[in-house]
Parts: sequence; structure tokens; C-alpha cells
Amino acid sequence: MTYDVVTLGELLIDFTPCGKSEAGQNLFEQNAGGAPANAVGAVVRLGGKGAFIGKVGDDMHGRFLRKTLEEIGVDVRGLVVDPDVFTTLAFVALENGERSFSFARKPGADTQLKAADISDELLRDAFIFHCGSLSLTDEPAREATWYAMKKAKEYGAVISYDPNYRASLWPDEKTAKEQMRSLVPYVDFMKISDEETALLTDEPEPEAAANHLLEQGVSCVAVTLGKDGALVCNKEGVLRVPGKAVTPVDTTGAGDAFWGGMLYCMSRDRIRPEELSLDKAAEYAAFANTVAALCVMKHGGLPSLPSLEETRACLEGSGHKA
Repeated sequence: MTYDVVTLGELLIDFTPCGKSEAGQNLFEQNAGGAPANAVGAVVRLGGKGAFIGKVGDDMHGRFLRKTLEEIGVDVRGLVVDPDVFTTLAFVALENGERSFSFARKPGADTQLKAADISDELLRDAFIFHCGSLSLTDEPAREATWYAMKKAKEYGAVISYDPNYRASLWPDEKTAKEQMRSLVPYVDFMKISDEETALLTDEPEPEAAANHLLEQGVSCVAVTLGKDGALVCNKEGVLRVPGKAVTPVDTTGAGDAFWGGMLYCMSRDRIRPEELSLDKAAEYAAFANTVAALCVMKHGGLPSLPSLEETRACLEGSGHKA
């Protein structure tokens, strides 16, 4: 297969705080972001081959985003530039390294991706197809997501899913639950955060939530636990993998970096989730925790993703295998 990972979804500008002006007003830095874009960016920065499917506006932000992905090495043949819509923007507020978001997306270009925009060739050539849930908030992107996911599954790709809940982008929590849970029966490999367990499964505890997802047909589940690392779960059981202690500068993209690390390992070894042992999943999670830790030590999502050399050096320092 040509691509280790093909992702679909939002590519947007994260305007992140960067101090104050002389007049005392907040200054914001333009950073490329969007969860599926961050995930494939992490895969490529680590040495994998990845492609991105999505839509941006034909504006200064859209051109910047396309160039950023190209410079990282992501294949952007599936990125549509549309003159009729404006590139999606997210303004990030940071407090003690943790972030909250305010979106300019009414509509944003990412919500306007159509099934007809999608190249079947990219889906056919993917070992892993990955998407999130923000492309399920609005039509036509919802239909496009379902089209791509089903077509990739037809072609034999591993289906990866990271729900990535943003409350302000949904009309209400009930709708969010319905839409975010709708993909689960089709998924092979899945990540949720410890803040999303109840939302996706009605089970607040990470272990119970992971097992609930296994019961729905997911082969391997990871639950990220912030500074405490991650939990991995499959038919063999559950293991907790400690995180790497760092002082966070900006947690934007941390979960995406973690998942990109997991996807990189799986695609590198060409192991499907149903074939993955629990010990190997834990080994992958230790690697992915390191990718995430390095990510939060810098500002922005895509700009902060580490290389394989940086990740290996950090892992060797902590006694883990790369």
C-alpha cells in the first residue's frame, strides 16, 4: 500500500496566545492545526508516509495551511481549496498550559467537504484510514466522512477513530453523543480521552469505557489520561502506561500527537489491531506518550510535532525502546 496513514477532517488555524501588545492587548500566533491534520503530521514527522483529505478556503489561511502540510511532507492531493468558503479558525485560550477553544466556523471550509471531493485512489492505497468527529457536526462533511470510511473499509484499510469532543460545535450533547457513537461499530482502532469516556460509552471509568468499546467491535482501544499517560485495552486485558513528566507549555495537539505515534508504530510494523498483543500495544503507547510529551513542550499543534530522532533520544533517556 502506498500510504501508511490517510486522514480526513479539519485543517484549521489555531490562533494561540503569545503575550501582550504595548497597549496591553492579547497577541495571537497563527499556527496550523486540526486533529486529523495533526495526527497525519505526526506520522510523517516520525518517518511514515501520509496523506490528508479535507477542505480549506482560497484565502491567506488556506494557502498557509496547505504550504505547512507540504513542508512537513504530507501528501495534499486530497486537500480541496474552495473559493466560496472561508478557512476555519480556532482561537485558543491557555491557562496553566491547558486550552479552551472559540471557533469561527459558520460555516468553516472543513464542514463543506463533499463526498464528490474525495479521491477513491487515496482510500484504496491506505493501510490505515483515520478520522475524527468534528467532520460529523455538519453536512455535507458528515456524508463525506461516512463515504470515505465505508469505502476505505471496503478496500481493506484499518479504520482508526479519535472522537475529539468540542461542545461548542454541536447543537447539544444528545446530538453529539448520537453522532460520535455512530461510527464506533465500524472502527478497528480507537482513542478517547479520560474526559470523553462517559460521552462515548456512559461509563466514566477508563477501564470500563474501553471494555465497552471492545464489546461494540473495536479491536484495540487507548484512553489518554493526561499527565498520567495512557491506558491500552484489547481482548487480552488492560494495561496502564505511565506518561513522561514534563512542564507543559501548550497542550494543543497532545492527544493527536499521541495517536499519531500509535498510528506510526502500527503502520510501520504492518500489524492490524486484531493482531496486536497487549504488550506490543503498551510498547506503542510508551512511544506515543513520548511523542505527546515532546509536543506539549512547544507552542501550537503541527509546529510542535517531534521528529523520530527527537523521540528516540527522549525514549532512550527513559529506558524505553524506540
